[in-house]
Amino acid sequence: MNLLRRHPIALGLILLVMLSALTQVPPLVDVASGAPPPDADLVRPVLYTLFAPIENVLDALTFLSRDRALTCVGVWTSALAVYGLLRRGTPRRRLVTAVLGPAAFLLLCVSAVLLPRPVPALVATDSTLTVIDYHAHTARSHDGRRGWTLMDLADWHADQGFGASYVTDHRVPFAGGVEDPIRLLPGVELSVYDQHVVVLGDVAPIDPGPFGRDTRAMLGLFGELHRQGAIGLASLPEYWVHHWDDLDAFVAAGVDGFEIVNCSPRGLAFPTPARTRVLRLAGARDLLVVGASDNHGWGKVTCVWNLSSPSAHGFGANRVLARPIAVAQGDWQAWTAAYTQPWLMFTSLSWSERSSWITWILVILIYRAVPRRGGDPTGIGILARSLSLKILKLKRLPGAPSAP
Repeated sequence: MNLLRRHPIALGLILLVMLSALTQVPPLVDVASGAPPPDADLVRPVLYTLFAPIENVLDALTFLSRDRALTCVGVWTSALAVYGLLRRGTPRRRLVTAVLGPAAFLLLCVSAVLLPRPVPALVATDSTLTVIDYHAHTARSHDGRRGWTLMDLADWHADQGFGASYVTDHRVPFAGGVEDPIRLLPGVELSVYDQHVVVLGDVAPIDPGPFGRDTRAMLGLFGELHRQGAIGLASLPEYWVHHWDDLDAFVAAGVDGFEIVNCSPRGLAFPTPARTRVLRLAGARDLLVVGASDNHGWGKVTCVWNLSSPSAHGFGANRVLARPIAVAQGDWQAWTAAYTQPWLMFTSLSWSERSSWITWILVILIYRAVPRRGGDPTGIGILARSLSLKILKLKRLPGAPSAP
């Protein structure tokens, strides 16, 4: 009871890690079926598992939708500030704690975007399938990360198990030729009348002006793409936000498919019922459905992969595999993010990650719980305690040299 009173956070975390295993979800799901894929697995590097508490938190921060991210940051920074002010100690110490707590959380958020780190990689057991990304950007896009080159993009994808990726910079057709470490494919992204269209294939520059007058003009873009031998996919979140009542018109105009998962903060807000509607429409019309990292050079980890089969076409040509914590973003209200995002993170942990969490918590708990000898410097903890006890015992042994 004394341990519980002195260290409630550590023991509460252990309890949370263990209880969340009762509702454990797979680390990866086939978005169409909701079941774990039988022919692919998510492989975590040793360092990722070793430092799972940090890695999992950074992933969870990465996979927040925009509104949930704003709420999560606001609630946690406020809570940490209040906690610091209410702690025991001098007013100066409380003020410093109230500032450092929110600052540390904001540093975590920045680390999720910028920090190089080990990441999970998808491994497919069927060598005939290509792990591919259909939507990614370089610095040539107006909103791409400065200095984010084709090789940076290729390395980012290779680290996570991709074998190929389309380069779909805004209004700038792909002109490079990268084959290693993965193959980069030609594409472009066009913005026309509140809709982003991901173009797959090598096309001449297209003036979006004639297609930007209204919805009818916008839908004419698909015919132009077909004339150039390319295909066009409706991107998230635009068709959901601006053209949700026009999906049948998209199909009639010749859209080749729809994104059903997009890892951008706005795209992650796509709810499951809406995704189900698009899957039914695409299945009935034999249209392609894809997942998109929508990478712009920010963030280290992806939330989605595609398994593409060269022997199939239409709806059966591609399977979308995603992290459950990402596809669940649209199913939770933004105001719940401060507590539902940690819960989603804990339920998606593998057993090796749970073991890492419990190990780190126990190490820190033991370090904090062992009493220090009087006069020991703060921070030496259990190591100083053990060392001082051993020295004291040696001095008390018969024949031990006395101190000068």
